[in-house]
Amino acid sequence: MRLRGKAAVVTGGGTGIGRAVAELFAAEGAEVVVSGRRKGPLDETVAAIADCGGAAVAVPCDATDAADVEQLTEATLRAFGQIDILVTSAGAVVNRTSVADCTDADFTATLDVNLRGAFLCSRQMVPELRRTRGNIVHIASVFALVGMPGSAAYTAAKGALVSMARATAVDLGPDGIRVNAVCPAYVETDLNREMLDSLRREGGFGAVLGRLPLGHLGEPVDIAQAVLYLASPLGHRRCTACRRWYVRRSDVGPGSLQRGG
Repeated sequence: MRLRGKAAVVTGGGTGIGRAVAELFAAEGAEVVVSGRRKGPLDETVAAIADCGGAAVAVPCDATDAADVEQLTEATLRAFGQIDILVTSAGAVVNRTSVADCTDADFTATLDVNLRGAFLCSRQMVPELRRTRGNIVHIASVFALVGMPGSAAYTAAKGALVSMARATAVDLGPDGIRVNAVCPAYVETDLNREMLDSLRREGGFGAVLGRLPLGHLGEPVDIAQAVLYLASPLGHRRCTACRRWYVRRSDVGPGSLQRGG
């Protein structure tokens, strides 16, 4: 088990990629704090982990609220005594609009959930990660790296998250803390299911698949495997890196068709 003896915090752990990460980490021996705004999905994730013999607790938390994040940190230390890994998977698409149509409120809300939450969690947990020489993995998006119509706020937030990961890696590397970001492309989760269903109804889904080298969407467990690699001893040399998964055909150049871009 690659994470035996480690304690991990996974934000956005009740659904999608976050849930897949929490379940895989537990299967690899980690004690996991599953965090998010909605208690129901968190309890479901913890129950699934317990059914497989893993150790996990649910801690409801609004990652955009500093006081909540402080309580999340304290609850983790009470439960498991340490923090070795932070995975920031909480995210949302508030509205799909161009920059011309995006309201101030939507732009701010998008940055809050996709960027501010990762910042607050990182800042709060760094003292513990220094003690354990732990690591941080942010779940960003391929759209941090390439343009996407109707997503000005979301791409801005995820692009800033990748930049923050790189800067944080430089800051914290001397303390033995590794920081990485994973940039998934199309993965069918609650975050984008409505959009993908709309594409299926309107006949645009085939064009999406045509832009993917393997011709199919990713699944949450695919991304979880990438996160496991970066968070475990397997990735002990990986730092200040941005890993792009399921890249688009138009992004692939000579020698660049690989999982870690």
